Amino acid sequence: MRLVSLVLVSHSATLVDGLRAMVAQVAGDDVAVAVAGGTDDGRLGTSAPRITAAIRSVLDAGASHALVLLDLGSAALSLELALEDLPEADRARVRVSEAPLVEGAVLAAVQASVGADIDTVVAAAESAASMPKMPRG
Repeated sequence: MRLVSLVLVSHSATLVDGLRAMVAQVAGDDVAVAVAGGTDDGRLGTSAPRITAAIRSVLDAGASHALVLLDLGSAALSLELALEDLPEADRARVRVSEAPLVEGAVLAAVQASVGADIDTVVAAAESAASMPKMPRG
């Protein structure tokens, strides 16, 4: 059983598909990553049914928890609707991170790949918010 799987939510399907590939190269096949990006007609935006399906896919595959990372604040509205479609027992297995999407996903995936628990995975993702991008000096 996988402990923690990731769900990546973006207004762009292209963005989350690329990020899923990046995460797979870092974490390997040990971390399930589901994505929900764009709208049903291919435009930019988010879709509550797509998010619900992504969350269900990782939980149904045996993850003990799903960590959801978002690109923009407005995606949170669709996520709220998606969570309402899940049974309470499943909602209890979902955590949402305020972490930056790309850096948070990579750091979370590394921790998830070594079997870390949900609290450790969330902490790793959220540490990305203060991670410098440029060397100091």
